[in-house]
Amino acid sequence: MKNNNRIILLVLFLVIFDVFVWGQIVFGGPNENLEVYFLNVGQGDSQMAILPGNVKILIDGGPNNKVLKELSSVLGPTDRYIDLVVLSHPELDHFGGLIDVLKRYQVGAFIFNGRRGSAPAFLDLERIIKENKIATVVLAENDKIKYLKNRFDMLSPSKNLLQSAELNDTTLVMKFENEEVKILFTGDIDKKIEDYLIKNRDLSVDVLKISHHGSKFSTSENFLKKAMPKISVIGVGKNSYGHPTNETLNRLVSIGSQIFRTDKNGTIKLVIDNKKINILKTK
Repeated sequence: MKNNNRIILLVLFLVIFDVFVWGQIVFGGPNENLEVYFLNVGQGDSQMAILPGNVKILIDGGPNNKVLKELSSVLGPTDRYIDLVVLSHPELDHFGGLIDVLKRYQVGAFIFNGRRGSAPAFLDLERIIKENKIATVVLAENDKIKYLKNRFDMLSPSKNLLQSAELNDTTLVMKFENEEVKILFTGDIDKKIEDYLIKNRDLSVDVLKISHHGSKFSTSENFLKKAMPKISVIGVGKNSYGHPTNETLNRLVSIGSQIFRTDKNGTIKLVIDNKKINILKTK
């Protein structure tokens, strides 16, 4: 019953804020196809899903305000409303840019796993959420976000994983699915969480957001054999960690997945039309 209440609550947010969405639909025209953007925010993660009907869901915001430029390109300079902002886990390279997003955009609800970040900037994030009176919703394993025929399933974290001292273990792993495509958003999980998912979840997808910027400790061979993504996208920028590593890239090549990187290809746009995935790059 608790999980069902969460599903209903999120649908209600979409209905309540529909007045803003409809204003944009009338003047801007609704999108008929699912659009998913992997935003070029440097060494960090940020994705935007625009569901048919112009419902906008932002997942993470990268490390700084670079996300604002990317959002302006995607949404246009006058569109200042996002239905849901989701934080996968409270590390700076995922939440830093959300501070400026929440200042600039009107947001229907903020979704996260309930864990507070240790970086000082997390206090700024909490402050702007409170000042703007943005509704917050805590989600975890088995919760869902539903809108019409589109669904995000929360595959992790479990209650035990939420207590982990390693914030990457607490990542909200989200599998998007509708009648045309399956996409897995993995945040910064490593092999430990991948093994947990292999045992407990259906991981087959068309598109995989590569975990932890292509770290060698993620995207294991067994995980890829279960997921078998046709398309893999790596959110990465200039870094001293060697991301994405050759180990990860080679594993992706071995399963025949198309590889795209935000440092090489810029923001990557996927448009799903009649089960066909159209790929557009900005570089």
